[in-house]
Amino acid sequence: QSQFVESGGGLVQSGGSLRLSCVASVDTLAPFATAWFRQVPGKEREGVSCISSRGGDRYYASAVRGRFTISRDNAQETVFLQMNSLKYEDTAVYYCAVDLQCSMVAAQAADWGQGTQVTVSS
Repeated sequence: QSQFVESGGGLVQSGGSLRLSCVASVDTLAPFATAWFRQVPGKEREGVSCISSRGGDRYYASAVRGRFTISRDNAQETVFLQMNSLKYEDTAVYYCAVDLQCSMVAAQAADWGQGTQVTVSS
């Protein structure tokens, strides 16, 4: 059973915005650093952003820095990814996972959700 349930994906025009949510479905999210990853067919899953357990530290991939913002609400067991100024190349399935060291390396993450599709039209 997946640890997380992602939602908020959809179809948006280039330049638009989406807000993704990642809700803990099995166990509490609060003690864990949590990351967002994304994957397109034929490519490896790449780290997008990570937030520490209390939200004091946030990390971003260079491709999204300045456009995406990660946040969390531990009372709601939810991690968010606000995505602004979306580009065609942001199109992917977005996943959240526990990433204890905020490595943003897929091989070091665990408890993957099922993902949510984000499609940006050019």
